This record gives sequence, C-alpha cells and structure tokens, in this order.
Amino acid sequence: MVVFLDSGIGGLPYCDRFLALAPSCPAAYFADRAAFPYGSKTREELAALLVSRAALLLKRFPAVRVMALACNTASVSALDELRAAFPVPAFVGTVPAVKPALLAGGAAGAAGVVGVLGTERTIADPYLDALASRYGQGRPLVKRAAPELVTFVERELESAGTQERLLRAASYVQWFREQGVSGIVLGCTHFLFLLKEFREAAAPDITVYDSVDGVARRVLSLVHAEKPGGEPDTTNAADIAAGAATTAAPRILLLSGKEPPDAAWRNRARERGMELRLAGEQE
Repeated sequence: MVVFLDSGIGGLPYCDRFLALAPSCPAAYFADRAAFPYGSKTREELAALLVSRAALLLKRFPAVRVMALACNTASVSALDELRAAFPVPAFVGTVPAVKPALLAGGAAGAAGVVGVLGTERTIADPYLDALASRYGQGRPLVKRAAPELVTFVERELESAGTQERLLRAASYVQWFREQGVSGIVLGCTHFLFLLKEFREAAAPDITVYDSVDGVARRVLSLVHAEKPGGEPDTTNAADIAAGAATTAAPRILLLSGKEPPDAAWRNRARERGMELRLAGEQE
C-alpha cells in the first residue's frame, strides 16, 4: 500500500496522478483535518505532530510500503525526523520545484528571477535558500507566504465561481510580475487546485512550476524498487501503468478530526471510488 498525507485536500492531485500511473496499487489518502493548517506551526511542532501521525497510519495500515508527504510544509519540516523514526516505509517528500525553475532560467541564458508562493512555514524554512544557493548562481528567490489562499482552497474552493478563482490567482501573479520574476513555483500542494488559473494569469511571460508528476513518478519507482524482504520486485511497471491488473485495488480516504465528513469530502471520496473513513483526532 501507498499512503499520501496532507493537512487537507492539497495532496489529492499527487495521489490522483500516482493512481493514474499505477491503478492497481492499493492506496490511502490521509487528510489531517484536526491539525489544519500545517503552515502556521513551528518546525518543532510540525515534526512532532507528523511523527505521531505516521505512527497512527502505520498502525492502521501495516503493509504501507511508501508514505508520501504530499505537503511542502510537512516535507521541509519533518522529512528527516520521519526517516529517522521509521526505517520502514520509504518516505517521499514533496518540495517546491525550485531546482527546475532555477535551472530553466539558467538554461535560457537569462538572469531569471524565480518566485515561490507557499505557506509561512515553507517560505521561512532555510531549505529554499539552500536550493537557491546551490542552483541559482547567486540569484535570490522572491518569496511570498499566502496562508489565506491555503484556507480559500481548503474551505471555499467548492463554492467559488470561475471568475473568483481566476482573480485569486491573478492577484498573486501580478505581485510577482511587479517583482520581475520569470517563473513562479507553487510551493504549497493546495495551490495545485488553482494551477489552471495561475497559468492563465501568468501567460505569456511567466512560467508556473509544480512538482506533481515528479513526485508521483518517484513514488512509483519506490513501489517497484524491491519487495519488503529486500528481493527485487519483478512486477512489470508498464503493465500496472496500463491498468493490466483486473482486481480492484483498495482505495481509502481517511480523515482526522471528530466532525462527520461534510458533503465536499463525501463527493471527493465518491469521485475517486474511495472508501471514506474517520480516524478521529487521535488513536
């Protein structure tokens, strides 16, 4: 089984992309509603919280082979702690696509300035500056935190009209355009729900970067890397990607928090053919 974890709906595009590549793989998605939002917590708080959440998930799903932190904030804050606490499963982080954005600017021969839009925690983390130092040839990142956009996507997106969604994205794009950026990195998984709007507002002069495909393919590569006993996995990845398996794989959507799932969560589960379960705030 593969488990994707986020504070809410943000990681669903990553889970969706993975399942499109590997439709026969059992999978669960954990939405940590009880701790939403992750971005307002300190690094220490978030690391402790995610270690406890990983323990909860491993108790519920002992056959987990890969756990994907489908959240930039969780990944930059707690990935090392999770790998130290749990030798198994393999943990995959989701980090802002700063490296490809910076390298694309370099390849173009321009002093391309890259902007990053994320949560407060992600924007403040030194990880981003380390990436800029390594791949940016001295070019600083233009960073902006957008906690209100995370909340909008989590709680208001379902009822928002097309124009409101575009205006939300366009306001941030305009700010970055005024800073002279050539690329914008969507550094929060929640923002993927507005990817179309960001790209529309950014065209034609600004490129928008995300990490969905890269993360999904990394998870897939680890699923097929080796069997739990250390033996090479001879499963044909191409067959699985083509949907060769005939048996239905388990699909579980697990929510933390004590409140019953609202209509939006029920719809998300139904659209994905997932069984909706409630974990409660704690195990």
